[in-house]
Amino acid sequence: MEPSEGLETISFLELMMQGGYMMIPILLLWAGAIYIFVERILLIRNSSQTPDNFRENIRDRVLAGDVQGARAICLQTDTPVGRMIEKGISRIGQPLKNIEVSIENIGKVEVYRLEKNLSMLATISGAAPMMGFLGTVTGMIQAFISIAQEEGAVSPKLLSSGIYEAMVTTAAGLFVGILAYLGYNYLVSRVQKLVHRMETTAIDFVDLLQEPQRK
Repeated sequence: MEPSEGLETISFLELMMQGGYMMIPILLLWAGAIYIFVERILLIRNSSQTPDNFRENIRDRVLAGDVQGARAICLQTDTPVGRMIEKGISRIGQPLKNIEVSIENIGKVEVYRLEKNLSMLATISGAAPMMGFLGTVTGMIQAFISIAQEEGAVSPKLLSSGIYEAMVTTAAGLFVGILAYLGYNYLVSRVQKLVHRMETTAIDFVDLLQEPQRK
């Protein structure tokens, strides 16, 4: 007889269903994590697409006194960097401190926009394993209740139903939590890289305003 003969196979979907009702919130957290990750990564990718010659074009226009041309370039660049520099250009003529504050304020708004829902992804990375552990507890409670209500010898099949729920929910919760945690850290690193670029561009622009214009 082959080792697998007489053994009943079980599909992935059937295995998930063995987790009981606690699988519902875990699956909802999984769906939410996927949505947040995809939505954030697309936003960050679009926000990072600043043309390579953006700084040079702005520098040339500002030094030549073509403020409107520099502003037009920023308006065509629909990115956080473009919006920050556009705000600074619109304040040219005012004290340098006012220009710095206006750029900083726009930068704060852009950073908040980039970090939106990241805290929710971090919450999912912690909540999913806790949901799985809760399923473990409820599954074991059901298993012991079944044992207590059974008269005579306890059937292994009866005992295994509760253990199924306990193990499946734990595995599912940890799986969702680990992936959400990895996704969160990846997005945070991408945001930090973009924020560093925004800060560097803002510093270069403020330094540019202190250079003499071309005659």
